[in-house]
Amino acid sequence: MTLKPKKKRPKPDTSRLAVAPIEAQREHARLMLEIKAHDDRYYVHDDPTISDADYDSLKFALRALERDNPDLADLFDPTAVVAGSPAAHLAKAPHARPMTSLDNAFTDEDVADFVGRVRRFLALPEDALVELTAEPKIDGLSCSLRYESGQLVQALTRGDGQVGEDVTANVRHIADIPQSLPADAPAIFEVRGEVYMAKADFAALNARLLAEAEGTGKDARQFANPRNAAAGSLRQKDASVTATRPLRFFAWGWGEASALPGDTQSAVIAAIKAWGFPVAQGFAHAATAADALAVYRGIEHQRADLPFDIDGVVYKLDRLDWQARLGTVGRTPRWAIAHKFPAERAETTLLAIDIQVGRTGALTPVARLEPVTVGGVVVANATLHNADEIERLGARVGDRVVLQRAGDVIPQIVDVLTRAEDRPAFVFPTLCPECGSLAERGEGEVVVRCTGGLICPAQRVERLIHFVSRHAFDISGLGLVRIEEFFRDGLIASPADIFRLHEHRDALVTRDRMSELVVDKLLAAIDLRRKIGLDRFLFALGIRHVGEITARDLARRYVSMAAFSEMIESVLAVRAELVPALGETDLKFVVRRGKALAAAIETAGIGPEVADALIEFFAEPHNREVVTALLREVEPLDIVHETRESPVSGKTVVFTGSLETMSRDEAKAQAEALGARVSGSVSAKTDLVVAGPGAGSKLKKAAELGISVIDEAGWAEIVAAAG
Repeated sequence: MTLKPKKKRPKPDTSRLAVAPIEAQREHARLMLEIKAHDDRYYVHDDPTISDADYDSLKFALRALERDNPDLADLFDPTAVVAGSPAAHLAKAPHARPMTSLDNAFTDEDVADFVGRVRRFLALPEDALVELTAEPKIDGLSCSLRYESGQLVQALTRGDGQVGEDVTANVRHIADIPQSLPADAPAIFEVRGEVYMAKADFAALNARLLAEAEGTGKDARQFANPRNAAAGSLRQKDASVTATRPLRFFAWGWGEASALPGDTQSAVIAAIKAWGFPVAQGFAHAATAADALAVYRGIEHQRADLPFDIDGVVYKLDRLDWQARLGTVGRTPRWAIAHKFPAERAETTLLAIDIQVGRTGALTPVARLEPVTVGGVVVANATLHNADEIERLGARVGDRVVLQRAGDVIPQIVDVLTRAEDRPAFVFPTLCPECGSLAERGEGEVVVRCTGGLICPAQRVERLIHFVSRHAFDISGLGLVRIEEFFRDGLIASPADIFRLHEHRDALVTRDRMSELVVDKLLAAIDLRRKIGLDRFLFALGIRHVGEITARDLARRYVSMAAFSEMIESVLAVRAELVPALGETDLKFVVRRGKALAAAIETAGIGPEVADALIEFFAEPHNREVVTALLREVEPLDIVHETRESPVSGKTVVFTGSLETMSRDEAKAQAEALGARVSGSVSAKTDLVVAGPGAGSKLKKAAELGISVIDEAGWAEIVAAAG
């Protein structure tokens, strides 16, 4: 890896950096591993080894952990919550507009925070009315129905949010879905909603499948829950099978539309209902957040009696013009949130505490439990988070414990009912159970980590699994089992080795379940990934704290691998110049260094901890060797993100002073949509300064450097001209 700067950046001023505590961290690499292992069976074959709801638990747990622990932000993009890859047996098609996923709220305070974020982003006064809609969150399979000239022409599942499975023939057998729209409907309109199965229909289907299996000598193929039944029934290759399944549909939104029959969420939903689409009972307009919470309480009270499964209530901003201004972050809309129901609890026995080693080296204690049903899902494992949590609970093997799934998502132990002192307390290991290396707890951290790095088999295997995962290199045919087998047999030890597997073709075809056809398909899939976007490349490296969003932000900021490499070398030079001041504690120095590195990286969203982790990764010689070897095999492509052409495309913009018609966040979002980069400081690289009332030193510096300056009205003209 060639990392040579064209010119050295000035050392950032760190004299005024404040000392702040390092946030507690919670390990969640285990969840990433489990998600990868279940993806193929769950999404592609409709034959999961765990229930659909339990899979959702794994998928959403990463996001929930990041919400509770800000230092984990970006380790798993909220957008990764979008459902899995399209099945191989169904044709694939792109969505005209991405099908986004929702952020979650678990408390009334979370809902208030959501409304507060909307106010701040839109720069609304505190007394401004923020009207919402509220509706039950149906537990089914999302589907988009496209109508052209009033006729149903295509139906797609959510898929990965960008590409879905074509289930047009299948949905034509769902009575709730109209085959045509009224004459006054828009020429193009995509109705989006949920395909589901009612509780009674689910029970009847399973009974029928059991009856059909009797006397045949075959096991009955029964479904674990209504959502799993709906997904399996809709995604049949043979539409005649779908026709025998009691599927239903609720509409909750729309995708591409040539025109909209209203200017609010509630008005458009009312029009969709008038066209013949069912809308979930309980859909309501809420003038305030308090009204929305009242709807939530009512739906929660009726939950057990509803004929279909729900797991919360969805709130959406009613005004569509405000929705458009808020936009999305990643693939999650800023204008909607899912308020999940409180956790359900159950008692069980703690059978054992195991230690799992994640790809970042974190040692995570996992509770092995006497299986118990919680919220309709059988749970046998739960996270204990870290040594401090075990000590807080006083948990010992053999105890009776209270288990809950927070927001019907995260299995966790919340209380211990028996504390028998005659049973030995759990002793957290000081050596890695995988490689025997020292396991240490960093200054100010709660997580114990293996110091073995890439010599640790657990970390190497999990890093390789992460490398080929869907949102990284996404190499078809390289799953958990094959990665483990190839690593065990010495075929791969680093990412670059994956792209050298063609050298072992003769050996591969002699392995179990690997015919010449299978091997050639695998090698072809690997070759397809020799060119990959810079954002995916950076995410795939498995750098601590560098998740999809952070990798994308870095790629958008630096565009090419060459520019990114130049930045790394420059910031490494800054790092080398930083030494602890006399009398500084280790913690103070770590914070000071992180802030200085973040300033030098100059990328929005990159804070001290992320910056420290990123530069520490490239400061390690072995990691640089791994990246250099990988770059001999693959080519990271320059990042291209969708923007509108404008006079500021490719330019660096600085906003300073008070903005009166929008928030700073909205201004930044507008600039990025126009292809501009937003910087927090004025320098010779700045192209334009937007100055509001109260602009001070930045405005003065812009004048000294001869940089163009406009006011907020001038900026609004640029945005309007770009359409």
